[in-house]
Amino acid sequence: MTMDTCRSSPHLLMLLCFASFLQICHSASQLKSYIVYTGNSMNDEASALTLYSSMLQEVADSNAEPKLVQHHFKRSFSGFVAMLTEEEADRMARHDRVVAVFPNKKKQLHTTRSWDFIGFPLQANRAPAESDVIIAVFDSGIWPESESFNDKGFGPPPSKWKGTCQTSKNFTCNNKIIGAKIYKVDGFFSKDDPKSVRDIDGHGTHVASTAAGNPVSTASMLGLGQGTSRGGVTKARIAVYKVCWFDGCTDADILAAFDDAIADGVDIITVSLGGFSDENYFRDGIAIGAFHAVRNGVLTVTSAGNSGPRPSSLSNFSPWSISVAASTIDRKFVTKVELGNKITYEGTSINTFDLKGELYPIIYGGDAPNKGEGIDGSSSRYCSSGSLDKKLVKGKIVLCESRSKALGPFDAGAVGALIQGQGFRDLPPSLPLPGSYLALQDGASVYDYINSTRTPIATIFKTDETKDTIAPVVASFSSRGPNIVTPEILKPDLVAPGVSILASWSPASPPSDVEGDNRTLNFNIISGTSMACPHVSGAAAYVKSFHPTWSPAAIRSALMTTAKQLSPKTHLRAEFAYGAGQIDPSKAVYPGLVYDAGEIDYVRFLCGQGYSTRTLQLITGDNSSCPETKNGSARDLNYASFALFVPPYNSNSVSGSFNRTVTNVGSPKSTYKATVTSPKGLKIEVNPSVLPFTSLNQKQTFVLTITGKLEGPIVSGSLVWDDGKYQVRSPIVVFNTA
Repeated sequence: MTMDTCRSSPHLLMLLCFASFLQICHSASQLKSYIVYTGNSMNDEASALTLYSSMLQEVADSNAEPKLVQHHFKRSFSGFVAMLTEEEADRMARHDRVVAVFPNKKKQLHTTRSWDFIGFPLQANRAPAESDVIIAVFDSGIWPESESFNDKGFGPPPSKWKGTCQTSKNFTCNNKIIGAKIYKVDGFFSKDDPKSVRDIDGHGTHVASTAAGNPVSTASMLGLGQGTSRGGVTKARIAVYKVCWFDGCTDADILAAFDDAIADGVDIITVSLGGFSDENYFRDGIAIGAFHAVRNGVLTVTSAGNSGPRPSSLSNFSPWSISVAASTIDRKFVTKVELGNKITYEGTSINTFDLKGELYPIIYGGDAPNKGEGIDGSSSRYCSSGSLDKKLVKGKIVLCESRSKALGPFDAGAVGALIQGQGFRDLPPSLPLPGSYLALQDGASVYDYINSTRTPIATIFKTDETKDTIAPVVASFSSRGPNIVTPEILKPDLVAPGVSILASWSPASPPSDVEGDNRTLNFNIISGTSMACPHVSGAAAYVKSFHPTWSPAAIRSALMTTAKQLSPKTHLRAEFAYGAGQIDPSKAVYPGLVYDAGEIDYVRFLCGQGYSTRTLQLITGDNSSCPETKNGSARDLNYASFALFVPPYNSNSVSGSFNRTVTNVGSPKSTYKATVTSPKGLKIEVNPSVLPFTSLNQKQTFVLTITGKLEGPIVSGSLVWDDGKYQVRSPIVVFNTA
């Protein structure tokens, strides 16, 4: 019937066929890359692939092309990547062998002085086992020729190492960089992003050298930040997992790296990247990977994110990993600007260019619009790329009304740029031409000078280093808590140096991240929680070198309870900005007591979060089950901090308790007494308030109870266990705001 109709009406046939073609195209255009996470690893790879193929065919649309498994995870957990429509993904999510299905989203990449500033000198006591510690770096690769990764004096890799080195014509490993591999599940490589572990972005090299780079004397960024650059554990080994490319870092590539790294035998995984996080721990690639890592005794350290100071802006916050915020160090960079009237203004930037005091004409960006492109002054004042008239700005300094990379002045051939704003004054920008970031008031004064002078002139000086006497302060850009999934797990956990950090760099990458910036550097100064994260990774590796058998939770506890306390009075969002405080690696080796936790504790926690027995059994691959009576609440997870949320409908009436267990890792015979600091309006009690120990690794339990009236949106307190030798401090935060 249909064929006859088509024959008798060619136009109808054409319309029907065209409609069919559109339907097929529409269907194909809706295909997206999804991750199907199926939980614990399967022993038989062939059976797993057969199962995955069968699952794909079960959920496929009737008119769909045969589905292929793009990549499958097999070494440390199970699952696969495939192209699905939204409807197919929904059907797959209901499959009884599936834990979660989620889009393969992209995440983004988020120290001559910093280690010394936190009280951790190069001469700190070192354990012989430091050379057995392996740090996995999930990032944009590494520049192997950097002196930070020279293997002189290193022996062969530790026997536990089971990984590989993916060599190429321009990349090889050594006894410092013991492993390297690339991850690109979609298989697409651009000509500007070669199929190699070599880092052409710079970020991965910077992160790796901050965590575990060798000491390199006389390091600097063209004279700025001069000193000895080094990592936290200079004798540790580095394994590189390249998951980030020009187009970002996908969940699929990140999960594939976790799958390998756990099986390869690494000790610490440092992940300085993130993006939007789902309100489900098992719909996020980093959280899933970190969970399987902790099951295998591997600690994952993550960057908190660069979306601060907005509350609840954390990118990484799973309770089985460490989330790291960024702080300043006692060095800041100042860039002065002098006008023709001899008045000098002090801005900030990382300016290595030297105009040698020569005065140049200065023009306001709003007076130089690129009219040929239909741009007026209301747009050109922001100095975006292509917005300025080259004839008007070439050879001049341009005043811009925004904080930007000054692409407009750079593209138009300007001599320099003055950008202005009030936000992120603690974050000195790196521009591709001479420049300074001025406060709004100073920018207005420069504008007035331009408009009151017939031939306005100015110069920009090379950046100077000055002492920052109020450091450490949490950076304005550093993401804040609370944790959006489980507010009563305090995140971030810790803060570490993340502002203006000098470390090794890829000479293939422009230091300002602007194409056309032709400076070639071996060291660069950049900022972000990406820089803070490897500081904690290095500190965790340092603790691990002294205590090889300690669990990830024990190492995290040691870092948290020995951290330097920051003041809630001077920090927006208090503990939600800095967690337990700033790391002190030397003290963390000897914490006295630790709050330990293992897989069973996290399973109980997940039961309390509403995960079913079926889901947990898929994840763990064992007989884990949730009790039918009482599930563990977030307050009962054995964490080294205390967070109590007070619902708005409670009229700020506070009542809550926390069960905790501490393990003695200090003196065999000791007695710890509790000292509590309570905020106004609240009563905090600890029962028992005295904990006697008679041997190492002995455990004692206690209950901390909070009652009273909340007198502010966020109030802070603390609990310190003290035996006269060790002081074990935990932050306490009570809050009623997101």
